[in-house]
Amino acid sequence: MKMIVGLGNIGKKYEATRHNVGFMVVDEFAKQHNATFENKEKFKGFVAQTFIDGQKVLIVKPTTYMNESGQCVRPLMDYFDIDVEDIIVCYDDMDLAVGKLRLRQKGSAGGHNGIKSLIAHVGTDKFKRVRVGIDHPQKMSVVDWVLSPFKADQIAPLNEGIDQAIGALNHWIENDDFMKTMNQFNKK
Repeated sequence: MKMIVGLGNIGKKYEATRHNVGFMVVDEFAKQHNATFENKEKFKGFVAQTFIDGQKVLIVKPTTYMNESGQCVRPLMDYFDIDVEDIIVCYDDMDLAVGKLRLRQKGSAGGHNGIKSLIAHVGTDKFKRVRVGIDHPQKMSVVDWVLSPFKADQIAPLNEGIDQAIGALNHWIENDDFMKTMNQFNKK
């Protein structure tokens, strides 16, 4: 079993903001795989289930808000007996241009509070990541930037990045070889 986690903040107010790129990726991924999210209050998240190549896949959106995402992921890991090697997390990265992807097998939180929470609750930084670029703020605070919507001219590269992220998720699930997935999707 695999678990795909998209990070974001729940609520209409945050729906189209930069910090919700992880939610955008898993929403589209679930749609493409005919999976429907259900509110699993016990796990503090929306969870969808599907099968890809005969393998069960959980698609997760924590409802804890970004900074407490680990409160959702750890209980799901325990309940479904999912190893950390079978988890991949999609989230925003402001050190990358809008829509640019960067896949990693492990690493620090790099100042991302959602990842800090996951590391704290999962107990390791050795989980797979799909980081989607949201660009860096020029003249506003980081908090205001990540909670702001994308500009009109950023929608096309954003959508391309979301499509690439979904391609990477599918590739990983189908091949079960994240190194190959990184080699294919980490483009210069």
